[in-house]
Amino acid sequence: MLSIIDVRRKEDYDADKMIPGSVRRDPEKTQEWSKELPKDKEVVIYCVRGGSVSKSVAEQLANSQIPVRYIEGGLAAWEADEEKI
Repeated sequence: MLSIIDVRRKEDYDADKMIPGSVRRDPEKTQEWSKELPKDKEVVIYCVRGGSVSKSVAEQLANSQIPVRYIEGGLAAWEADEEKI
């Protein structure tokens, strides 16, 4: 099963909704919570716009041998895609 992780900064997280089924993790504490992730399941990361925050977290996870990708365009892109369905 796929893990979806919301790595938006707290102020952005508090101001908006989440992708259903995702969990929020502090991007500043990636080294701590990444130890809990299985290395045999893909992780999808997203932030507000799919920029520096999610790219940085994805890079850290990849360096820890965790299969990861991020949502390009972040939550805004996901919401735009949801509106098309």
